[in-house]
Order: sequence, then structure tokens, then C-alpha cells
Amino acid sequence: MKKMYYPILIGFLLSVFQPVFSCTIVSCSLKGEVFAAANEDEYAPFQNIWFIPPAKGRYGSVNFGSADLMVQSGLNEHGLFFDATAQSGIDPSKYNLKKIYPGDMFVEILAKCKNVKEVLEFFKKYDYSNASQILVADAEGNSVVINAGIIVKKTSHFQINTNFNIADQPSHNYICKRYDLSEELLSKATEVSVPLLRKVLERSHQEGKLSTQYSQIIDLKRGIIHVYLFHNFEEAYVIDLKKELQKGYRLEKLADHFAPSYAYDNFARRHPLYKKEQMMDELKNKGLDITVGKYLDLLKDSAKKDSLLKPAVLEVALQLIKNSWNQHTVGGTWEYWFALPAGYQIQHFKDKHLDAAAQLLLALSRQEQFDAAMKKFIYEMYAYLRLLDGDVPKAREFYNKAVINPSETYPISYKRATEMLKRTE
Repeated sequence: MKKMYYPILIGFLLSVFQPVFSCTIVSCSLKGEVFAAANEDEYAPFQNIWFIPPAKGRYGSVNFGSADLMVQSGLNEHGLFFDATAQSGIDPSKYNLKKIYPGDMFVEILAKCKNVKEVLEFFKKYDYSNASQILVADAEGNSVVINAGIIVKKTSHFQINTNFNIADQPSHNYICKRYDLSEELLSKATEVSVPLLRKVLERSHQEGKLSTQYSQIIDLKRGIIHVYLFHNFEEAYVIDLKKELQKGYRLEKLADHFAPSYAYDNFARRHPLYKKEQMMDELKNKGLDITVGKYLDLLKDSAKKDSLLKPAVLEVALQLIKNSWNQHTVGGTWEYWFALPAGYQIQHFKDKHLDAAAQLLLALSRQEQFDAAMKKFIYEMYAYLRLLDGDVPKAREFYNKAVINPSETYPISYKRATEMLKRTE
């Protein structure tokens, strides 16, 4: 049997909590001005931006993230900002972490905290248990860098977070040119401004397979964000957060806010997710029913020799679920996908995008080319959609199909399916 390639599942099969792969993040405050800035470095393009309006007991925010719609970085209406860097040398299992937040903690932090002081109060209740490192900054000029083992407060007019454990910074037991270049500029600064931070980001950006996908400069006191796509610092998408939040919830592709770029387009075309993104654009431009119908017909055509079709259709079905969940929870992470405890709560809602995803998944489940593990993963996803639709018997039927022969099932898929079977007994 020919092995098929499923690019959207790479992260799913490896880990559920990996932030972007590199990054340079800084906070800086001088003479009453307070800014943060970041380069988001990753292998995958196709970043998203979504606006979450304020609601009763929850602050509004703008969030940035990739296809899985887990928040990579965000800013709320009070000027609280956070961003994450990947870390290879931090192992949360080495720490005595017991108070684990059951969901996406930074969605909750942006919704409930105004400043760094309140974030630190949050971390008295919950342990930070991810193998990443977070910089949090506020409009008052405070910032902290947090990982599973340490919390370091800003003690000068700037703070930097890159890809080494911040605990090693005082002894200079690290090697990171991006940190050193940023420190050199910020340590000499006599004022903080967009031009200064643009220079920091230009010097620390990356190119190649691991590239700076987008960059941000944030005026934390005024809620103004300058966003740059694919390390092009000549064109900015400027966000006035308070004005944008008045327009309500929106989920958008970040690249849609920029003029076409050969460099970005060429990078995107070479990525395995490109066909999926083309299909998502087709759904947007030609309509859901027409486009889904087209691809259902293509799946029935046994003579169709497009090896990329079935993986791309699967990725589209998953993206429809993630986008729908983000909208129905007003910006929330699809916690079931990440096997978070809160994700196992049984919920019901109707959405034509979920109906379309179910049609695509059911058609894919009938394809002969899939190996056993992938077919069971498709059964699991279809079962989840039937559960959302309120059809518990059908959900249990497909969850049971997903757990036959555990050795032929992806571990995380088996874990989710068995948990949902327990909860629907």
C-alpha cells in the first residue's frame, strides 16, 4: 500500500504543545513609552489573526497563530501582551508541577488579566507546564519571562526572550546571536520607538526553511500594532485594537492584509499545506456547497490520479472544524484536538461548516488508500462531529471503530476516543 503524506498532522503526531520553532521577543520602556516586539519564526506560512470582542467578565484581544489556532501571541484591550519561544533544554517533567491549568492558559490570561501583576497572581494558582518560554509585558512597563522552572522579572528598561533558558542569561551560559544583537541595540537606546524596534527585528530575523513568518511592534499603552509579513519591513498592517474590537469577532488569514509578494508566495507554494490553503480560498470565494460538492465528486472518481487530493481534503475538513470551533467559542482553542482536559466536555452546536467537514470525513473514511491508523483517526474525527451534532449512538459507533486494535491507532487519537466512549456510556 502506498504511504500517504499528511502535513497538517505532523504536529498532531509529535506533540500537542509546541509553539513556533524559534522567535525573538522583546519588551522595552523608556521616557513613558512602552513597547513590545517580536519575530515569529517558523517552517510553515499561512498564519492567522483573530479578534475576540470583550464580553461579560472577559477582556477583548487580538490573537495570532498558525493553522491549529492555538494562540502563539496576543494583546488584550488593557495592553497585556504575551509571546512564546520554543525551548529544547527545558523539561517540565523535572519539576514538581501539580496545579496544571486544564485548558489553554493564555487564552484565559488575556481574557482575565490586565497587567503582569495579575498574571503573576494567576501563576500562584497554576503551574506553567509547557516546554516553552513566555514573555509577558504590560502597558505599565513591566515584563516577565516565564518557563516551567523560573520566573524572571524585567530589571532594566528592556527584556529579551529567545531560545535558551532565561535562567542561563546571568552567567552567559548560552549561545544566541539574535539575543546578543537585540541586547546591543536596546542597551544603547535613549528612547523607544517603532523605528528602533524595527531595526531590532530586522537584525534578528531569519530566512531559509526556518523563516520569520511575521513580525510585530506593539505600542502597549495605545494598543497600536505594526505587523510585517515574511520579514518585509517596508510594508506594515497597522491595527488599532480598540477600533478593531468594536467590529466584533473575526478570523482572517494574516497574508490577506498585505500586497502580493513573490518571496512569500514562492515560500508558500513549496510548503505541503499549500494545496489545502488553495482549497480554503476556494471555499471562501466560490461558496461552501459548490466547493464541497466538487471535492466529494472528485473523491468518487476512482480514475482521478491526484496523490495530493485526499490529504488536502482531510486537512480542509480539519481546518473547517478548527475555524468553526474558534468562532463558536469566540476565539477559543479547540482543546479536544490537543487532548486537554477541558476538551472532553460534551457540547452540541450546529454549523454548516461542521456539516461540510462531516461529509468530507465520511467520504474519506470509505477510501481504500489509507492505512489503518489514518482510517481510525478519520473515524475518530467523524465521531466527534456526530457528538457535536447530538447523535450520540452514531458517535459511539465510530469511536468504537477508532479504538479497535490499539497498536494500529495513533496514541493521542486512541486516548481521545476511549475518553469520549467513557463519557457517553
